[in-house]
Amino acid sequence: MTLFAVTRLELRRLFVRPLGWTIAALALAELGWRFALLLQIFLLNQVKLAALPDGPGYTDLVAVRLLSSLITGSTLPFGLIELALLLVPLLTMSSLASERSAGTLPLLFSTGLSPASILLGKYLAVLTWLALWLLFALAVPVSLAHGVTLDWGMLGAATLGTFLALAVLAAIGVACSAFASHSAVAAVTAFMFGLALNCVNLGAQLAGINIGFINWLAMSTHQENLLRGLVSSTDVTWFLLAIGVALALGIRRLAAEGERG
Repeated sequence: MTLFAVTRLELRRLFVRPLGWTIAALALAELGWRFALLLQIFLLNQVKLAALPDGPGYTDLVAVRLLSSLITGSTLPFGLIELALLLVPLLTMSSLASERSAGTLPLLFSTGLSPASILLGKYLAVLTWLALWLLFALAVPVSLAHGVTLDWGMLGAATLGTFLALAVLAAIGVACSAFASHSAVAAVTAFMFGLALNCVNLGAQLAGINIGFINWLAMSTHQENLLRGLVSSTDVTWFLLAIGVALALGIRRLAAEGERG
């Protein structure tokens, strides 16, 4: 068995389990509702926006704001990233915790797979599922491209930021599942870590402090830059570092368990 065999098996399990389909259906329904509200607001203010020399357009006010509530008023429902904070832990909670509670994790070790191959295979399966979810969500605003002017560069940067945020949350979820003995514990732990990573700089922002280590540590800082169309190596590096740390911790936990037998 190889890493990609683990990925295929995990993907098959994700697509067979009702939970994955339920999560996808509810999330896409909520995003459809959010899109309708954003589009309605945009159409109601279109004349005023057209009079502004550098006024925001469809991409700023509808397409990008579908992805996150960071730059949107609180009266609207959650964007895709905010939904992911709740839903990704549910998707990843049984990646390894269920194998452990069912007693099947030693069987994976007996195949000769390294801890890294096991965890990365599970992670790639979840990431593939999330990438498909993101593509389906983006299909809604992009479907109107024939009738509106889309800023493809800004949308591309926002999509990159959203995918990287999903990748971080998936890495945290799989790592928590590697540590937990029960799926529910893995889900709650992953949710708390994801929420903390997004809100760690909330106090600093309320105090008007927008620089410093605490702001660098928050995922929302780097995510917001990408949502505004600003792609920098600093932000991308932060996401890759967060993914690497989470996966490394999960692999180390599996390796220690494998050594104990």
